[in-house]
Amino acid sequence: MVPAHNEAAYLSACLRSLQAQDYQGGYEIIVVDNNSTDGTADLARSFGVQVLSEPRPGVCWARQRGTCAAAGDIVVSTDADTVYSPGWLSRIDRSFRADPAVVAVAGPCEFTGAPWWGRMYATGLFGTVRVAATVFRRVPYVAAANLAFARAAFAGYDTSATQGGDEIGLLKALRRHGRVAFDGRNPVYTSARRMHRGLAYNLLVTCLFYYLLGYSLNRIAGRTVIGMAPAIRVEPAQ
Repeated sequence: MVPAHNEAAYLSACLRSLQAQDYQGGYEIIVVDNNSTDGTADLARSFGVQVLSEPRPGVCWARQRGTCAAAGDIVVSTDADTVYSPGWLSRIDRSFRADPAVVAVAGPCEFTGAPWWGRMYATGLFGTVRVAATVFRRVPYVAAANLAFARAAFAGYDTSATQGGDEIGLLKALRRHGRVAFDGRNPVYTSARRMHRGLAYNLLVTCLFYYLLGYSLNRIAGRTVIGMAPAIRVEPAQ
């Protein structure tokens, strides 16, 4: 399930990597067009994948639409600006099969073309998650770009949430149904375009204001008080 808002510059690489998976079972690819104006939907259709439209703005609305339409028992959350290695789905499948108590499988993100502080951020964040998952058997954070969950454990996204709703909010809900596993050896490769505005912008605006404060206020209010962060469009490196 791939939510997409004006992602024509990145979506092709994402879909090519998803179609090149070595997983031997059947799987479907669903792109949810969230009010794009750059031809994202037509581009997705050219790959022969299922394309849905979600007019209500926000990543949680888009993910909700895609998840409800998915036919499988396992729903896999991805991002349009992310590339997936050929064995990614196979590793997720093995994690589910290894432990019947597992209701979700998460993994790390590595940022492509990131500045030094961006690489340190990803290494520190997902290194901490891996230690917590190993030592305490509790995953404190998941990235929506690298998360698979059992449909039976899914109670719906909090659509009043924006950033964080498809990660923190979903993680809390999944924990009520069983174990969330973390496979630190199964990374995905995400665009570092959001880091081009610098360290201060990412810490204070993106993380503190839109992610942490936005998620908390929207959850308390039960409605969207702080909306999505402004979209950052940077052409991918060739």
